Amino acid sequence: MADLLKRPFGSHGKVHNINPENAGWRYVGFDLIRLRAGEKWAEGTGANEVIIVLVEGKAKVQAAGIDWGTLGERMSVFEKTPPHCLYVPNDSEWSLETTTDATIAICKAPGKSGHKPRKIGPDGISLTQRGEGVNARQINNIAMEAEDYCDSLLVTEVFTPAGHWSSYPSHRHDEDDYPNITYLEETYYHRINASGGWGIQRVYTDDLTLNETMAVYDGDVVCVPRGHHPCGAPHGFEMYYLNVMAGPRRKWRFISAPEVEHLL
Repeated sequence: MADLLKRPFGSHGKVHNINPENAGWRYVGFDLIRLRAGEKWAEGTGANEVIIVLVEGKAKVQAAGIDWGTLGERMSVFEKTPPHCLYVPNDSEWSLETTTDATIAICKAPGKSGHKPRKIGPDGISLTQRGEGVNARQINNIAMEAEDYCDSLLVTEVFTPAGHWSSYPSHRHDEDDYPNITYLEETYYHRINASGGWGIQRVYTDDLTLNETMAVYDGDVVCVPRGHHPCGAPHGFEMYYLNVMAGPRRKWRFISAPEVEHLL
């Protein structure tokens, strides 16, 4: 079985640490930090650019020699309000001090010194619907292709209502054949809006040499190195996920699975 499902390895401090070395790929890094009010955290970006996402809670943030003040507003992702985020380029230092309990995502990919530090959201991020029927979900685009904030990173939030599907119709972005398809590694950081709730994510290739179906619980991360990767939220369990993608070019082009082409 492929080692795609990453469960948090604690409840405080750094609870996820996904990088090219332990994921077996080349571009995407994803860390998740859970802190109590009044705690501090500091890191350097090194060769990576970083987007810090205040998933929940508030923190005073300094980065790249600038005091950004207090970032964060929502105390639960399921408020669905736009996130407060900060882009930090490679070869920079950043630090924060929480003013409430906080969950903070650190999205990473190779930096090229092409962009300056900047605050992202909440202004300019609007909750928008994608899909229809039981395939409808809502999106907060943080830094997708239309937002020229980054060298490599593509980052977005998705809210999938209970009983709905998302990342569907099934699609893949695992070849570098632009403009038909781009190679993008991807992580899904899942949250479930029900105590003990769960969702489903499948990761599979057309030839089924990779074919994994996983139950995801609140706080889990799924790595998608290749293949199609739909998600399902059972009745009663609303699903959130934060996507991080990166590859050799900052373009999101995909090919749908043959069995769902009639749905497009």
